[in-house]
Amino acid sequence: MSTVGWSAARGVLRRVPATFKQLLSGLDVEWTTADEGPETFSPHDVIGHLADLEATDWVPRIQLILGKGDGEPFDPVDRFAFKSWASELDLDAVLYEFQRRREANLQTVDELQLQESDYDRLGSHPALGSVTLGQLIATWVVHDLTHVAQVARVMAKRYGEAVGPWEAYLSVLHDRPSDGGS
Repeated sequence: MSTVGWSAARGVLRRVPATFKQLLSGLDVEWTTADEGPETFSPHDVIGHLADLEATDWVPRIQLILGKGDGEPFDPVDRFAFKSWASELDLDAVLYEFQRRREANLQTVDELQLQESDYDRLGSHPALGSVTLGQLIATWVVHDLTHVAQVARVMAKRYGEAVGPWEAYLSVLHDRPSDGGS
């Protein structure tokens, strides 16, 4: 990972669960269940999705790269798998699960004691082909930050009409980039 090492990535990854907890915990359910339409995520859904990926994506893929290289492709991500468990829990429980899983994953990666040369090791993404460990870790960080922005955007849109003519100046009310896979 030529531009970002594990320490820098870890610094962001460590903060994201607390960021969401501070922003979302204790809010009325109207804030946390709003979304942008069919097949989109509410803030509650985002936290469930992030918690789910902590169990199924980032660290298992890191371990696969370190153990088998690009000889075995990553399992595809089911973006909606979280719905089987997270939709039954209140937001604070899902936030707790996300934080618990993230802390365990950070410790697991810390224990791997990654070296600079490890970041160039190859893995095999089912849709993208060859990817490096460094790209995977960078993607983990950017994926988190994408969802921070998404939650802020969805929440802002709750007041989209209420802002009246200021809507023209508030780009967050118009911003919904295409969603890529993980």
